[in-house]
Amino acid sequence: MSAPLKHRTLSAMIADQLRQAILDGTHPAGAQLRQDALGEAYGVSRIPVREALFQLEAEGLVKIVPQKGAIVSELSLDEINDVFDLRAILEPRMLAESAPHFVDDDFAALNDIQHRFEKAIAAGNISEWGQLNADFHMAMYVRARQPRTQSIVMALLQTSDRYTRMQLSTTTAMGIAEKEHAELIALCRSQKIDDACRFLERHIESVRADLLRVIGRTIPKSGAT
Repeated sequence: MSAPLKHRTLSAMIADQLRQAILDGTHPAGAQLRQDALGEAYGVSRIPVREALFQLEAEGLVKIVPQKGAIVSELSLDEINDVFDLRAILEPRMLAESAPHFVDDDFAALNDIQHRFEKAIAAGNISEWGQLNADFHMAMYVRARQPRTQSIVMALLQTSDRYTRMQLSTTTAMGIAEKEHAELIALCRSQKIDDACRFLERHIESVRADLLRVIGRTIPKSGAT
């Protein structure tokens, strides 16, 4: 049991580092990720590298192309719309299940993430924005008894992370995100659940619209493949 566990742990660590490198642009869209070079860089065999690449392929960050290997996925309008369509459906549903059961510790966790998000914005810490945004959203759904939906939404947030970072690349967008997260906390604390769910849907849709404005001139209108 220990050897497979070690491999899984190692591949997860490599996946985390590769994911970060893709999200921060170290490995840009279209870049080839060679297993032998990555294995040498991380000081490991190809096996955990291959497992890590398969994980990133499942997240939509990498494509495994026959005779070419792993390629960092291009930005795609089709993927953006697909991901945000699903988020707009699933996340308000989860919030409606979760928010009525919030306790003080849940609000404390949300406030802590919000505070760290504000600090990351003030410091211009790009590497933390996407993760804290995902953490905030998942913390809102902590009381939802929907484990399958939680897994799906977590994967959607991971996929949209590279896009969210682009959307949060302006001071205006960062300020709006900070304000809207605070409003979601206030609505949940007041137990205005229906209002919170509608506000969350509008929040997701406004992020999508802003993101499409940010990147609309950088990729084909039909979406990259």
